Amino acid sequence: MFWVLLLLLAWAVAGTACTRLCLAAVRAATADSEDATTGRGHELTLYEAAFLSGGPRRVADVTLVAMARQRRLLLAHTGWATVVDPRGRDEMERSVIGAIGPEGQSRIAPVRAAAAAADAVRGIADRLVRAGLAVPDGARTTVAATVRQVRLAAVAVVGLGAIALLLPEPPDVPRHLVALWFALPLALTLSCLAIARMEVHPYSRWASPAGQRLLGGLARHADGGDDRTYLTTVAVRGVQAVGEPDLRAAFAHRETFRDTFGEAHD
Repeated sequence: MFWVLLLLLAWAVAGTACTRLCLAAVRAATADSEDATTGRGHELTLYEAAFLSGGPRRVADVTLVAMARQRRLLLAHTGWATVVDPRGRDEMERSVIGAIGPEGQSRIAPVRAAAAAADAVRGIADRLVRAGLAVPDGARTTVAATVRQVRLAAVAVVGLGAIALLLPEPPDVPRHLVALWFALPLALTLSCLAIARMEVHPYSRWASPAGQRLLGGLARHADGGDDRTYLTTVAVRGVQAVGEPDLRAAFAHRETFRDTFGEAHD
C-alpha cells in the first residue's frame, strides 16, 4: 500500500513545519515579554528611527534629504548628487560626502549604496541591537521563514495526496477515504497558518517589538511643518513622503544594490 508511505511522508512534512513554526512563535513571544519595558525612556534619533523603519538604505535616504534641505547637497531630478558644503556634521554625512568622491559629484544610486554599507550605519545597527530595539541580523526572518515553510508543507501535502489518489485504487480502501486521511495533515498546516495570522506578533525586518512601540509613537506625531518633523516623517515612511517634486524625482533613479546586510534592494 504505497499510499500509506505517501501519507506518512505528508505527516512528517506537515508535523516538522508546524513544530518549527510553534517553536519560533514561542521564542518570539518570550522575547517580546522579556523586553516589555525595553526602550522606555529612550528617545530615538533621526538615524535610529530611519534604521528601525527601513534599514540601512533608509538611513542613507534621510541623510541625503536632510543635507539637501539644508542646501549643503544638491540632489538633481536627473539623479545626480553635488556637494555644496564638504564639511559633514556627523559620521553619516561624512560617509555620504566620502561616497560622492573627491570630484564632488556622483550619481545618487551608488552614493546611497555606499552610504548604506558604511561603518556608520553598522554602528547604528549595533547600538540598537544592544538596546533591544532592533532585531539581530540572524533572527530577522525566523517567524516569517517558518510560516513560509508551513505554506510549502501544505502544498506538499496536497501534491502527495494527489499522487496517492492517482495510484491504482488499493483494495478495501475507497478513494474518498484516502482523501480524508490526507485531509488531516492538510488541516493541521492550514490551522497553524490561521493561528499564526491571528496570534503571531507582526515583526518587522528591522525593529524589535520594543522598537516598533517607539516607532508607533513617532508615527503618530510625524505630521507637522517644522524641519525636524518633516525629516522624521521621511525616516518613518520613506522617500515617498518627500514633499518637493524635484527632490522626490531625484530618488526615482535607482539601481539594484546589495547592502551590508546581504539583501538586494531596488
